[in-house]
Amino acid sequence: MSKAAIENPVINSPFAEPARHFLTTDTGEVTAEITAGRRISDYLIPIPQPKKRAAQGVLPGIGPDRFAREETRLVNELRDEVGRWRRAGHEGVTPITRFLLDYWTNPDRERKLFFCQIEALETAIFITEVARKYGKGWIDDRLRAANDSSNPGLPRIALKMATGSGKTVVMAMLIAWQVLNKLAAPQDARFTDAFLIVTPGITIRDRLRVLLPNDPDNYYRKLDVLPAEQLEQLGRAKIVITNYHAFKPREKQSAAPLAKSILARGEASPF
Repeated sequence: MSKAAIENPVINSPFAEPARHFLTTDTGEVTAEITAGRRISDYLIPIPQPKKRAAQGVLPGIGPDRFAREETRLVNELRDEVGRWRRAGHEGVTPITRFLLDYWTNPDRERKLFFCQIEALETAIFITEVARKYGKGWIDDRLRAANDSSNPGLPRIALKMATGSGKTVVMAMLIAWQVLNKLAAPQDARFTDAFLIVTPGITIRDRLRVLLPNDPDNYYRKLDVLPAEQLEQLGRAKIVITNYHAFKPREKQSAAPLAKSILARGEASPF
């Protein structure tokens, strides 16, 4: 495959699952050749040249411009499961979740949501409400195992989306889904009505005020994440938006640098 200029890079509708994609080279560069189907999730691992070239020789086709392509199997398998569940009609969810999915995917919506936004919510819903119920417990088991191997005690799930694809709207949808279900079933541990949103800085913190239901420009109303009758219920949620600097230790007493050094004795500052 040879690289070429791509006159029109948009070959799919943003409101439907991708049906074709551009092929890429072994180095990850996009070509002008189009093939049917959705691109699988994978990543490239650089293969360095051997250090002792004279003694070992150089393997054919292996060098600094060569990469090994590694499939992200869990992502692709989960994407397939969510796709089958979508085509089957989103079975196995709560009445609240069913209402929200129907509302967000309504073809007559004036402000349609992107496919990637819908799929992000579908994935979170499938993992939370559906997978184990329909014999797909391996998904939760593998996610827990991955978390335990990297950051035990703080399980996390990431929804990866491109810049400009509407991640803040997805956050609003996640909050709405969780809160409305929690209010409908307070004892259901799968849902919550309390959220801590941590940002990398105060600029983004301020931008995310649109996630507060009482904000004049909140996304729930402005982008039609929820109909008017549900907005009042959402106001019962507890949402805190802060930047990570708020968690950094701060000295409460002043002291000379030498005094701090002596008292600390190489440990954390006693101030």
